[in-house]
Amino acid sequence: MKNLSAAQKGDLLKKLCDRFEMNEPRHKGIKWQTIETVLKDRVGYLNSLYQMEITGGEPDVICWPNTSNQLAFVDCSVESPAGRRSLCYDESALKARKANKPSGSAMEMAIQMGIKILTEAEYKNLQTLGNFDLKTSSWLQTPVDVREKGGAIFGDRRYGRVFIYHNGAESYYAARGFRGILRLSAGKY
Repeated sequence: MKNLSAAQKGDLLKKLCDRFEMNEPRHKGIKWQTIETVLKDRVGYLNSLYQMEITGGEPDVICWPNTSNQLAFVDCSVESPAGRRSLCYDESALKARKANKPSGSAMEMAIQMGIKILTEAEYKNLQTLGNFDLKTSSWLQTPVDVREKGGAIFGDRRYGRVFIYHNGAESYYAARGFRGILRLSAGKY
């Protein structure tokens, strides 16, 4: 990943600040200045956030409950990020697919972006802050025992409820992407 220009950094920080201020319930009691200070000291964070933004994730700061004020940027787009869909789960699933291979895998793309795919618990926590994936679905970090059997998990919201399902890891769909998380340094905010 190349370093961002001064203009790209400025535009990104403005978008993140505007989104932060418009969605205060996601991070009650946290000030933007605190977040901006953390970001300005860590170029890698800005590069990852830029990738989250340009792929349609609309990242915003989330303060997870019961986590010692651990802050993270999480994809908060209403639907699974458009620039991260039609991917199988991981590289071994991509290699195992014989025909009609997708362009890549969710896990590999997340690694390249410098983020992690949401866990099932993180996904359920995100869903308490709004209604996400009403028409799409998102791959989730899959437990090892499920992955060893060829499967992977994903989630969505339908009928006013959050559902977690399974599928073959090599499957891919135009309406399935993944949501990422970028954890900020631990500390009291």
